[in-house]
Amino acid sequence: MILLAGDSDMANEQQLARFREDLYLWNQWRAENPHIRPDFSGADFGGLDMRGHDFSNTDLSHTDFHSGDLIRSDFSESTLAHSDLSNALLLKANLSEADLSNADLSEVRSQKADLSNANLSDANLINADASEAKITGADLSNADLVGSNFSGASLIRANLQNTDLTGANLSGASLIRADLRNSSLIGANLSGANLSGAEVAGANFSGAILENTTLPDGTIYRKKEDDRSF
Repeated sequence: MILLAGDSDMANEQQLARFREDLYLWNQWRAENPHIRPDFSGADFGGLDMRGHDFSNTDLSHTDFHSGDLIRSDFSESTLAHSDLSNALLLKANLSEADLSNADLSEVRSQKADLSNANLSDANLINADASEAKITGADLSNADLVGSNFSGASLIRANLQNTDLTGANLSGASLIRADLRNSSLIGANLSGANLSGAEVAGANFSGAILENTTLPDGTIYRKKEDDRSF
């Protein structure tokens, strides 16, 4: 079953069941009809195995994907504002240029996912795992990132203004020219991270681990030699 914008009663169980069964036909139809934007807003996909689905350029606002298997699914340019992706599997998923503003991504596992230029403003990513993810140019302003794992991730030019990164793991992450103004990095692990050219005015690095961290001025912080703070 292919659900299009304008369909009524889109999220009934019969439609969802057929949608789950026709992965190949669905993806084929999407490839043949790129000009049509499906509307699944408010649908309940919680806990479903939807790995590899093509959700690109789809309205998924207020949609429930809680605990869903979305490995390698394509959400590029889709609208996921206010959606529930908590505890979902998004490994190697494509979320580039997606709108995830105000979305719940707590406990999500999105290792090696592509979130480049995505809008994650005001999103909840508490304890999320985005290690080795591509988050270049993304907007995470005002997001809750407490305890999140961004180790090895690319956050080049990312907007992290006013974010809460308390206890977050940013070891080995690339934060080149990222905007960290007024963010909280209390107790965060920034060992081996690269903050060259980053904006850090008003940021709180109290208790942060900075061993071998490249500072905004390009110098490398080594605790035994250097007790400077930002």
